[in-house]
Amino acid sequence: MAEKPHLNLAIIGHVDHGKSTLVGRTFYETGKIDDSVIKEFEEMGEKGKTFKFAWVMDAVKEERERGLTIDLAHEKFETDDFYFTVIDAPGHRDFVKNMITGASQADAAVLVVAADDGVMPQTREHSALAYTLGIGQLIIVVNKMDKVGWKQGTYEEVKKDMIKLLNGIGFKNPENFHFVPASAFEGENVSKPSDKMEWYDGPTFLEALDDFEVPEKPVDKPLRIPVQDVYSITGVGTVPVGRVDTGVIKVGEEVYFSPSDKKA
Repeated sequence: MAEKPHLNLAIIGHVDHGKSTLVGRTFYETGKIDDSVIKEFEEMGEKGKTFKFAWVMDAVKEERERGLTIDLAHEKFETDDFYFTVIDAPGHRDFVKNMITGASQADAAVLVVAADDGVMPQTREHSALAYTLGIGQLIIVVNKMDKVGWKQGTYEEVKKDMIKLLNGIGFKNPENFHFVPASAFEGENVSKPSDKMEWYDGPTFLEALDDFEVPEKPVDKPLRIPVQDVYSITGVGTVPVGRVDTGVIKVGEEVYFSPSDKKA
């Protein structure tokens, strides 16, 4: 059997809009984790009941205690057509560096917007970063539809705001992206169509993922990494952030920085 094509998928969006829950639910519904794992999280006390799916990715203890995604978790799952590596990027403002590192490795992104909150500062920030880093394929999941009584009007409102935002950033024809109303926590419209939103006739989240295309990887060209930003990180030093546009980079290679002509 030929191997399925592979895509790196960044999960982006404002803090607390349900990114980790969507990923956890997706893993659960694609059989990557089973009931016993979810049960174990539920038994961690009150918080476990609301965070059970989100914790699948948050292997770091500190993240569980704070209920936030700090580092980038890389996990894999399969749909009918693809084999995905999920880069679950943190939405919290303090961790924007980690989010950039994640997005810079992605071929496509899932932007999660909570229906009860709508467009928030980091929805804007992450959308702009995705565009800057050359991610041209997005799915917008309008999550937490259970919090707004599954209303079509609320979904349409959020969709309209998002199209306006993405247009303003520079995305071409964002109205053609899939906008999927869902409740990741309740499992509505993730892998199976939801009977709570009969007004919606588009794909489920998993079906929308199969509409992505594998971008060409120009590995036969010289190495080019446009540097998007530079960070000074305590204990690490200077960290340039960018994405490999062409060519291949291996550990131990000598690279040149332009325009200073410095080598490293």
